[in-house]
Amino acid sequence: MNAFAIESEMQETIDVIRSFDPRAVAPFAPRHERIVIAGEGSSRLFPARNAIAWALRHGVDRTVLTEGALQAREYALDGRHLFVSSNSGRTAEGVALIRSVLDQRRSAAETPITAVVSDGDSPIAREADDAFVLRCGAERAVAATKSVVEQALFFRTLLAGTAEGGAADAPFPALAHAFGRALQAPLPDGLVDRCNGAVSIAFAGRNDGAAEELALKANEIARTRSAFFEGTYAVHGVEEVLTDRDVIIVVEPFADQEAKFSEVLSDGVGAAVFAIATRQTSFPTIVVDEVPGWTEFILLAAGWNVLLNVGKARGIDLDNPERARKVGNEVAE
Repeated sequence: MNAFAIESEMQETIDVIRSFDPRAVAPFAPRHERIVIAGEGSSRLFPARNAIAWALRHGVDRTVLTEGALQAREYALDGRHLFVSSNSGRTAEGVALIRSVLDQRRSAAETPITAVVSDGDSPIAREADDAFVLRCGAERAVAATKSVVEQALFFRTLLAGTAEGGAADAPFPALAHAFGRALQAPLPDGLVDRCNGAVSIAFAGRNDGAAEELALKANEIARTRSAFFEGTYAVHGVEEVLTDRDVIIVVEPFADQEAKFSEVLSDGVGAAVFAIATRQTSFPTIVVDEVPGWTEFILLAAGWNVLLNVGKARGIDLDNPERARKVGNEVAE
């Protein structure tokens, strides 16, 4: 039996993936070629960025952008389909964005608003034009896990068009299996100890949501300072302030840049560099399975594995942070 709800919810994510029905996404197909995905924190980082990266890699003929809800409120959104993603459906910024659009639009056809929430009776769901309600069930832990993955499955399915093709066209059983294996993957020697004593645990990698989401989860689960170093940003100046008490975990590193990372971060700074990847890298590596087109989900699970073990090593109450809240900025009704 798992000691913490977050550990159970990570495991429950396997069934969330296996049982996901892409046909349920069909009624929410975008009504414009231009799409905006707005939200805060985990409800946006991995779900939106992963969908955008996939669309760009596969030449999807849609324009998709993501933004925090309050900044999106400053944009001209007419002629775009707005998706507001919020696990609770009670995020104040999301409600403010919806109300701003409703005040300005001439018709629902001009700027359709779809909510992606876990509570169909929440303010965001009620005030949007329609709502996709997550089926993953409530989360007791403050750090969101299974809801993040289901939101990501929704947006990926939305853009991939598997809603029309049906579940047979998506490798959800294989993805669920690989995801579960990553949650239990053996960790390199010394990884947990180095992270346990680290001043910060940064995640580096592509702008596809996985590394950035793990940087947030490092705050919530391992209770350590963290950062997301996009692409090769980690060797473009930030090394000036890194020390040998920092850990950098590179997610699916660019093979032709591993030597530069070693030169700058390992040799130059003395920082500990580890990797999460589908191959053995030149760094101590958590090797995960590959499911083409969906591997970022598996990399995310391996990162959860790391942070869960670090949190346990630190003796942290993983379900109850001292200051972080389940709803970071809850709307006052």
